[in-house]
Amino acid sequence: MASMKLRVAVLFGGRSGEHEVSLASARSVIAALNPAKYEVILVGITPEGRWFVSGDPLETLAGGEEPNIEELTFIPGDPSTKGLLTLGGLDHKPTTVSIDVVFPVLHGPYGEDGTVQGLLELAGLPYVGGGVTASAAGMDKAVMKACFAAAGLPQLPFREFKRKRWEAEGKAVLDEVEAGFTYPVFVKPTNLGSSVGVSKAKDRAGLERALDVAAMYDRKIIVEQGIECRELECSVLGNDEPIASVVGEVITNREFYDYEAKYLPGGCELIIPAEIDEAVAETVREYALWGFRAVDCAGLARVDMLMERATGQVYVNEINTIPGFTATSAYPKLFEATGVGYAELVDRLIELALERHEDKARSKTTFRPGEDV
Repeated sequence: MASMKLRVAVLFGGRSGEHEVSLASARSVIAALNPAKYEVILVGITPEGRWFVSGDPLETLAGGEEPNIEELTFIPGDPSTKGLLTLGGLDHKPTTVSIDVVFPVLHGPYGEDGTVQGLLELAGLPYVGGGVTASAAGMDKAVMKACFAAAGLPQLPFREFKRKRWEAEGKAVLDEVEAGFTYPVFVKPTNLGSSVGVSKAKDRAGLERALDVAAMYDRKIIVEQGIECRELECSVLGNDEPIASVVGEVITNREFYDYEAKYLPGGCELIIPAEIDEAVAETVREYALWGFRAVDCAGLARVDMLMERATGQVYVNEINTIPGFTATSAYPKLFEATGVGYAELVDRLIELALERHEDKARSKTTFRPGEDV
């Protein structure tokens, strides 16, 4: 009798400064996939971008080992394949493993930015999370903020600079920032997450260092106005009719919510629910859904906001289209407090992926004059 299990390919690792975060998220997702319901295929992606399925890809990458890759494994951009193709194995015969749905647990560039999503669209495979547009917009902070602005969401002032301009006209860039902002400011690579390459600058010398650091990670750099604030987070789940979680507050004992605060033991505390007025919490949930729709997201996202201490004004900061997904990460913890446990959350994300793929399949991809009249 044929197996009725869904075959789920989990993608993790990748060519990103968030490679290690991806491995941690993938470990939790894989552990939550019920073996009675799913057949899981582990697809590791090295920091250089090689895909492999041999051995235990998660343990290989987590151990920092160099995988012994004798074959070429990839998802072809051909919808007739519907799976993973491996070339050049020991028997030198191409092999295909069919896939029902893909669960990308990839953070940052080459995974969360629309590149993998575009490949999966070409391959005709259902996948968890937002599509090409939402993923690309959510990763590029300048584009994301333009989407938020067009939707009417409140944001703090920001400016974007190209790396080449910073390298060629450093003094002019420093002068422009100081003319348009007051210290402190936050400087970030435009296309990255997990606070990698992010700095808080309190003076001109710090600003110069911060711009140098951000330029190491991306060709575009964003500068944002800093304020005295509380950091609030809200998770979103769904496709066309998404729901928002309870609101949480991040409290850190570091200068700001940087990479160490997020991922090292004791670096931060997530208060759930946030100790804020219900009216503020409702505003945060409303803004989270608003931001989710503004970039045409699907499946999941975490929306981060800042509440100014002096005024109580809430500003939308960022959206994460593939947020950290360990069992202790903010996204699943916020939904756990909302009544959706981790394993159920993973199930629902897979259901949403299949639902979105089925809905997209209803759209015609060919046209002949007169045939739709």
